[in-house]
Amino acid sequence: MRKYELVFIVHPDLDETAFSGVIEKVRGWVTETGGSVDKVDIWGRRKMAYLIRKQREGQYVLMNITTAPTANPTLDQNLRFLEPVLRHMIVAVD
Repeated sequence: MRKYELVFIVHPDLDETAFSGVIEKVRGWVTETGGSVDKVDIWGRRKMAYLIRKQREGQYVLMNITTAPTANPTLDQNLRFLEPVLRHMIVAVD
């Protein structure tokens, strides 16, 4: 098991329940592969440097997760096809 930081940007027009639903869905994907979510830090709504899917702003979320390296491709694929997520990045923490 390794520690990772997962940062993702969620569509800015989602209401509070849909936004927390996206966070819970990502948390579920991490835990169903045997990993754990250590910390969730919601950075809030921020302006992006360039347009992504015609949006100038996004809701940023940082998750510190512990998971097996073999689970990352599945998590990456799930995040890629989750419609409200504009961008995501998974980085290993030493």
